[in-house]
Amino acid sequence: MKEIITAANAPAAIGPYSHAVAIEGIVFTSGQIGFDPVTMQLAEGVEAQTVQALTNLTCVLEAAGATLADVVKTTVFVKDMSDFVKVNTIYAKFFTELHPARSCVQVAALPANALVEIEAIAFKGADEQVSN
Repeated sequence: MKEIITAANAPAAIGPYSHAVAIEGIVFTSGQIGFDPVTMQLAEGVEAQTVQALTNLTCVLEAAGATLADVVKTTVFVKDMSDFVKVNTIYAKFFTELHPARSCVQVAALPANALVEIEAIAFKGADEQVSN
């Protein structure tokens, strides 16, 4: 049975979707952008938006009983691929061990004119796995 996840300390959904859905230990998150969860204002610049998006993602995962260490796959959407190095540098500070698989794509536009959006798939307990 699927479980709908709502994170109290992440920005409220701005559409008809859930923060995440969990089923049989797998957590599928919705994309997170750089909204401050208190003010619902977008952070300034791609670096600040990336930090906030990953912080929001962390909150969503925690509400689902998971952590960044449980993430097995992420998708990063950027408005401008020339921001990739900046985004990647910050991303590496959040995902420090057992890096998940990842895709990064440039898109024409993101909600609220965001510069970056990040979604994840996590498997609860994946942090206990050993890499080869």
